[in-house]
Amino acid sequence: MSLLTALSASSTTAKKRMVSPMALLARSFASVNDNASAKPLHAYYPVVPGSLTAHLQLRTGETFTGGSFGATSSAIGETVFTTSLVGYPESMTDPSYRGQLLVFTQPLIGNYGVPKRTRDQYGLLKHFESEKIQCSGIVVSDYATKYSHWNAVESLSEWCEREGVPAITGVDTRALVHILRGQGSTLGSLSAGSQPLEESKIQWVDPNAKNLVAQASTDSVRVFNPNGDVHVALIDCGAKYNIIRSLCEQGARVSLVPWNHNLVDDLASYDGIFISNGPGSPTHCTETIAQLREAFQVYQRPIFGICMGNQLMGMAAGLNAYKLRFGNRGHNQPAVDLTTGKCVITSQNHGYALDDTQMPAGWDRYYVNANDGSNEGIRHIEKPFRSVQFHPEAKGGPLDTGYLFAEFVDSVRAAKAAGLPASQSVAAESDTSAQAATA
Repeated sequence: MSLLTALSASSTTAKKRMVSPMALLARSFASVNDNASAKPLHAYYPVVPGSLTAHLQLRTGETFTGGSFGATSSAIGETVFTTSLVGYPESMTDPSYRGQLLVFTQPLIGNYGVPKRTRDQYGLLKHFESEKIQCSGIVVSDYATKYSHWNAVESLSEWCEREGVPAITGVDTRALVHILRGQGSTLGSLSAGSQPLEESKIQWVDPNAKNLVAQASTDSVRVFNPNGDVHVALIDCGAKYNIIRSLCEQGARVSLVPWNHNLVDDLASYDGIFISNGPGSPTHCTETIAQLREAFQVYQRPIFGICMGNQLMGMAAGLNAYKLRFGNRGHNQPAVDLTTGKCVITSQNHGYALDDTQMPAGWDRYYVNANDGSNEGIRHIEKPFRSVQFHPEAKGGPLDTGYLFAEFVDSVRAAKAAGLPASQSVAAESDTSAQAATA
């Protein structure tokens, strides 16, 4: 046999192996179509015989069937995706994902299990961003049935089952993300069972129509690091634990207050004000916006906001918020500091943004997203008020902007040392009291 004949035979054999029935049966993922308006066929992933199936059904008609590895329940939510490569325990417990079906674009999920519920010196869980799973369900390409990590105590499947959260594996997440990028974040239904739910019987409820911030917020004041040298009010719109921790680590005493706390009446007792991240639409937080608007008029000490906090500060200043097509969620979003020109890589998780085309008097843009040009922060030109849309406290990284916590607490400390009054009204009252005492 000649060399040419041998190569030809080898190539033919290889082609036969590539199209073998076992290879075709391995995975029947949906294909990615560049035409975003084209509706994909029902995508089916063959599960192991005897295993339970799960179904992700989008309101726009697409269905993905795969294996169930979570709770045998169903959930309705906004289907969104994150490009994070690591940190699924932190993402799943982030209150900003409340009411959402979370799609992980990272193919392999669950390989390092779920860590212990260890608490730090402030009483906060070290490896989670809240006390429970916040997202309504998770969608992955390939769930790792075997995990390996020195700190793991259970599998991702066991965790989801215990907390009643449905989960599906075997989904062509590339095709799914292509759909979501094309038509925008879409309501979805995730259920476990042999057959998808009848579309006519699915009760579609948009979580963004609810005040998710009120659901995620504390209902009473909680104090962390009580011996801190400066007192910061943290407005809880769904605060991640690492925001509290980051403030405490800078030496601040943190009072976590409800989202609708009567802040204005207590201004004199706070050396600084911090507004946290949170889920859903900022338009529901009218009470918080009103409180901030009033505080902007009289408060003299530093105010800082993150994520939802950026949107609420912007709306209090006079800006409008709008819904992004599919949001920015992941650990690799570039944001440019407009005061220095420096670009930082940030962690983000939001579906809304501020419309900063016309800035209110006295305010300026602070950061801008280098990918889509959306707003990433605002700042007051004269007063120590500023905010960012991204997460400088990101537990799963990156850590490029952690310095913002140090800058904020340092500015709070400096204002206190300078004897800066909490508000103009407080200053006027102090002058009146001094004059009365002299008389």
